[in-house]
Amino acid sequence: MSKENIRFSIKKRYPELQTFLSEWLNESPVMTIQTSGSTGTPKPFVVHKEKMIQSARITCSFLKLNKGDKALLCLPLQYISGQMMVVRALVTKLDLIVRRPSGNPLADVHPPLHFAAMTPMQVYNSLQVPEEKERLMQIRNLLIGGGAIDAELSRKLQTFPNAVYSTYGMTETLSHIALRRLSGIEATEYYTPFPSVKLSLSSEKTLIIEAFQVADDIIYTNDIAELLPDGRFRIIGRRDNIINSGGIKIQAEEIENTLRSFITGDFVITSIPHPKFGEAVMLMTLKEQNLSFDLIKALLPVFQRPRFIVQTDKIPLTQTGKIDRAACRKLARTLAS
Repeated sequence: MSKENIRFSIKKRYPELQTFLSEWLNESPVMTIQTSGSTGTPKPFVVHKEKMIQSARITCSFLKLNKGDKALLCLPLQYISGQMMVVRALVTKLDLIVRRPSGNPLADVHPPLHFAAMTPMQVYNSLQVPEEKERLMQIRNLLIGGGAIDAELSRKLQTFPNAVYSTYGMTETLSHIALRRLSGIEATEYYTPFPSVKLSLSSEKTLIIEAFQVADDIIYTNDIAELLPDGRFRIIGRRDNIINSGGIKIQAEEIENTLRSFITGDFVITSIPHPKFGEAVMLMTLKEQNLSFDLIKALLPVFQRPRFIVQTDKIPLTQTGKIDRAACRKLARTLAS
């Protein structure tokens, strides 16, 4: 694919985009990308460009994107989410509008947009500004990934007139391999994998992915899932986020999902060592948050209730804005000591 075939609408020069295009257009069949670091230390990952092209084709075909459709790139280009937006534009010859990643990517972008991918934070921020909310609602296909989508945000998105999806995937699958509809009568709690993807569960109920169009090997995830006979699935949480308290295995994400509609701002469920129970559930919130301990007690069953509640100036996050679970556990031990 020659440079002459690349159609971009760019307000000013973006060095990150130039760097990516230089590597993409060279003669090497592979390129090195970096994992997001959401489940550990970020690490380099070598991928075949042909696999990235296949991934782009799958997404564009599913969303029925065509040559000349307008797409928005507002995600970091050092990670697969932003890079795949560029590849989709190259493969399908989309008109790619580029904005530096920010909390309000629609501040100076005007419809119509046929396609955009954002984080939950970007979507949430856009909903707070009437003009941006209207632009958000006019996006024909909106993909949301890179973080949890709480119940309140899901409810707001369900009334959107166009297609809004939550994505499931990772760097190793070159972005998403399954989508979950959030808007309209098709809204669901379950992800539907692309037809080329085969899923199964391990003995520990973690998801196993066979997606050879985009990945060379079988991928054994740490995501605990419920898998339906028709192939649809939902993620319950991560195996490494299980808290074993007194012999009861507690999924941190399940507690967070319950509390998310009642606690404003960042918070996390983590754990600290406990002499009697082995591990104890801890709720960590920001200092400015006012908590109703009676409400928390009423919302959660006894075994899920935090034994400790601490407040901090900042919840540790990864470079991509996800909760840094390992750093939270370390901070929790410091705050509890």
